[in-house]
Amino acid sequence: QVQLVESGGGLVQAGGSLRLSCVASGRTFSNYAMGWFRQTPGREREFVAAISRSGSTLNYADSVKGRFTISRDNAKNTVHLQMNSLKPEDTAVYYCAADLGRSYLSVTSTPDMYDYWGQGTQVTVSS
Repeated sequence: QVQLVESGGGLVQAGGSLRLSCVASGRTFSNYAMGWFRQTPGREREFVAAISRSGSTLNYADSVKGRFTISRDNAKNTVHLQMNSLKPEDTAVYYCAADLGRSYLSVTSTPDMYDYWGQGTQVTVSS
């Protein structure tokens, strides 16, 4: 089992920044690729960003490219999502997820491929 705990959400004005963190426990962190997703009421969970086990392969949704940065610290079992130039449409519950068994350099944006999920953290961007 893998436990994931997100933090760092909150209320911010448009144009502001937030840094989300997700701490993992239960298995060797470097064995799984990590992703961030978000969801608003009535909509499906949406891919935001993913990072490979190695940390060298990154993937972003078009809507966040150039504004969000995903990173990981395998020594601290942590993945971060730095969110800059936030927009009201970024408002959502953000979830981190762990993908066990992914090859060392690859990532996926498909939610169903992820094995474990955190409880989510709310991000609200006011206009």
